[in-house]
Amino acid sequence: MRLALIIYDSLNQQTGGYLYDRKLVECLQAQGDQVEVISLPWRNYLSHLGDNLSPALFRQLTNLKVDILIEDELNHPSLAVLNHLLRRKKSFTLVSIVHHLRCNEENRIWQRWFYQLVERAFLSSLQGLICNSQTTLRSVQAVLPSGSGRNIPSVIAYPGKDHLSGGLSDAEIERRARQSHHLRLLFLGNLIPRKGLHWLLTAVSRLTKLPIYIDVVGDESRDAAYARYVHHMMKQASLQERVRFWGAVDEATLRDILAQAHVLALPSSYEGFGIAYLDGMRYGLAVLGSTHGGASELIREGVEGYLVQPGDIPALANRLQELHTDRTHLARMGIAARRRFEQHPTWAESAAIIRRFLLNLLA
Repeated sequence: MRLALIIYDSLNQQTGGYLYDRKLVECLQAQGDQVEVISLPWRNYLSHLGDNLSPALFRQLTNLKVDILIEDELNHPSLAVLNHLLRRKKSFTLVSIVHHLRCNEENRIWQRWFYQLVERAFLSSLQGLICNSQTTLRSVQAVLPSGSGRNIPSVIAYPGKDHLSGGLSDAEIERRARQSHHLRLLFLGNLIPRKGLHWLLTAVSRLTKLPIYIDVVGDESRDAAYARYVHHMMKQASLQERVRFWGAVDEATLRDILAQAHVLALPSSYEGFGIAYLDGMRYGLAVLGSTHGGASELIREGVEGYLVQPGDIPALANRLQELHTDRTHLARMGIAARRRFEQHPTWAESAAIIRRFLLNLLA
């Protein structure tokens, strides 16, 4: 197949969505497919909307010699109108990888309405959908207009599990849970409001008598104002001795942090899937995830971890206290998380599902 993939900025960015795109490109190329990556400049939302009026971008896309043009849904503001023009001009098939919809994020009502309007225009231009979870597909179908728009061919291909190496045995997971008198949490994600670090810090600040520590691993440059805010929160709550900000780390450092942690805590306002959950489960970490989004497809309540409503600080604090107090349950959850991880597909298996879907679209 001859394919092109549209993204913003570099394919090597350290987010779950870009990891998904990168692994897909690698797997398709390994199968002999030609994949051209088209990078649009990263700017603000209004500037991206202006791309729809760009003659240069329109010419670039109409001159592509491909069978399928794959578009990361993150690029929806740049393509919401342009795609409809492309469908009139070109014979290639338009497909999108949807990690999550922006209109599902925590925003003001008018912002969610506006994002939904633009995303509906983008989604209705497509001829195929690649979704990272059942939850994501349902959210897309809810946004699309009733009728033919909801009948766009689609496939669910979960993120793969094997981008990290290492892990712990059942005995090591149990020993880690029982030997420590403290509870070590890992927050793994870029420092942006949607990931919910501010809620986690608030919950820990209420448990002053418990030895709970947080390792924060994630890029702080994505939203510098938010990064400054959570650093200020930490100081205001006198958590300097209990919270360590690592920034973005290399894989070896991440593996070391994962091996020492007990709980992967990511109480996001929304996750389309949440690759970080998988990384924690590889190392036998119990998971504190969000009820909003796709985490429930990976985490069973009380088995591999707990799901908490976004912003429910009392519930989050109660779950942390339970995990600290009941080490038998903590170990059992960690082992169950590792078992669930082992059942999850690899990147090659998920990419094979996508490739079959693309070939079927062409057929």
